[in-house]
Amino acid sequence: MIRFLPLLLLALYGFAMWHFSSWQLKRQLDANSRRLRDTRLAPLLDRLAAALEVAEVPVHVYQVAPVNGLAAPDGRVFITEGFMAKYRAGEVTPEEILSVVAHELGHVALGHSRRRMIDFSGQNALRAVLMTVLGRMVPFLGIWIANLITTALAARLSQRDEFEADEFASALLIKAGIGTQPQISLFHKLDALTQGAGASIPAWLLTHPKTHKRISAIESNSARWMAAKR
Repeated sequence: MIRFLPLLLLALYGFAMWHFSSWQLKRQLDANSRRLRDTRLAPLLDRLAAALEVAEVPVHVYQVAPVNGLAAPDGRVFITEGFMAKYRAGEVTPEEILSVVAHELGHVALGHSRRRMIDFSGQNALRAVLMTVLGRMVPFLGIWIANLITTALAARLSQRDEFEADEFASALLIKAGIGTQPQISLFHKLDALTQGAGASIPAWLLTHPKTHKRISAIESNSARWMAAKR
């Protein structure tokens, strides 16, 4: 048991760091966000709420410039002010904003925040083990290789979550009578909206799947579901 104590301590350290990071994020969100109030989006959000069989789907606007959506660890859903600015400028439609909300609701419903906490704790312990082992086998390069392996693992797990949230969003949008076209059209715009962020990073190190793969998965899921209804 004593032999595994360092690994247990590292996992606990990762758990504590995740909670501290979540606490910091909550403070930032509380201080820099407001409830979304928009007359064009309100009826669409009501349709999502009806599909989910809940009274309402509260959405908040996080006052930061990047174009993004966010599912907080406490279950709240956020759209960034950068995204809302694109919406007000007519570059993004109300239905496309709704597809982002549906995606973030997927993260909440599927428990991805809790899963990432467990993954983060495990990755922290794995990184330490690999650094120790590879550091002895390949001096100087061992630490770099250990970081590369754990970063690639974290990216793969994150991409899995993104595909799952996309699938949830597609199903929800179809149930709400909106369909997946806004989801697909937004992805076609996404690289331009985010100014190609991550374009130069190898696919196996990206936290989000490549856009064309996400579109392909959405189209495949939609076709399969439509065929099953016939």
